[in-house]
Amino acid sequence: MLEVNNFFIMQQLEPFTDRIDAGRQLAQALQHYAGRDDLLVLALPRGGVPVAYPIAQALRAELDLMLVRKLGLPNQPEFAMGAIGSGGVRVLQAGVPGLMGVTQDEVDAVTAIEQAELARRERRYRGDRPPCRLAGRCVILVDDGIATGSTMLAAVEVARRQQPARLVVAVPVAAQDALDALRPSVDELVCLVAPARFRAVGQWYRSFGQTGDEEVQTLLAQSRDAASQPYREEPR
Repeated sequence: MLEVNNFFIMQQLEPFTDRIDAGRQLAQALQHYAGRDDLLVLALPRGGVPVAYPIAQALRAELDLMLVRKLGLPNQPEFAMGAIGSGGVRVLQAGVPGLMGVTQDEVDAVTAIEQAELARRERRYRGDRPPCRLAGRCVILVDDGIATGSTMLAAVEVARRQQPARLVVAVPVAAQDALDALRPSVDELVCLVAPARFRAVGQWYRSFGQTGDEEVQTLLAQSRDAASQPYREEPR
C-alpha cells in the first residue's frame, strides 16, 4: 500500500467480484479503526451500502446512510454536473451553469427532481429513525466508487457541517482527478485502486448490478441486529 500523507492507494490489479467483495478488501485497509467506540460508517446509497456493510461488520462500527444525489446533465444524465445532499447542500462542477450549454433554470429543475428523490429515500430508508449524530465522532464515508467526485464532495460537505472529530473517505476504486479534489477536504482518504486510465466504476467489478431499495433496507436491518448482539471475538 502506498502512503502519501493522508492518501492511501492499495496495489489492487484484479476487478472485484462484487460490492461485498470490495467492502471486505476495503475493510482490511481500515483495520486501524477497528473497535473505536466513536466510529460511524456512513454509506452513500444505494451502491455504497453493500460495500459499507462488511466494513461496519469488520470494524464493529455503527452503519447508517449519507443521503446525497448526483445532478446529471439534462441531456446526458449519466454525466454529473454536481450533487446535492441533506441540509440544502449543493456542489456544482466548475463551469456550471454554462457547461455544455446548461442554463441556471436547467440546473434548478434537475436539482428539484433530485431533491424529491432524496426526500423519498429518506422516508423509505429511515422511517421514523433520526439520522445518527456525527458531532465529535470518527466518520467513514463509503461508496462503491468515485468518477467525477461531485457526489462524494457533497457528502463531505454535509458531514463537515456536523463537526465530526475525524472524517475519512473510503472507496474501492476512483478516478485520480476525483481523489485529488477530495484529498484537501478529508483527514484520510483510502482507495484500493486509482487506474491511470479510468473509464467507469463498473469496469472494476465482475458483477455490478443495480442495488435496490430492498437490499439497502435488508443490509441496514442486519447491521442493526448485529450491533444489538454482544461482541464475541472469533477463536484463533
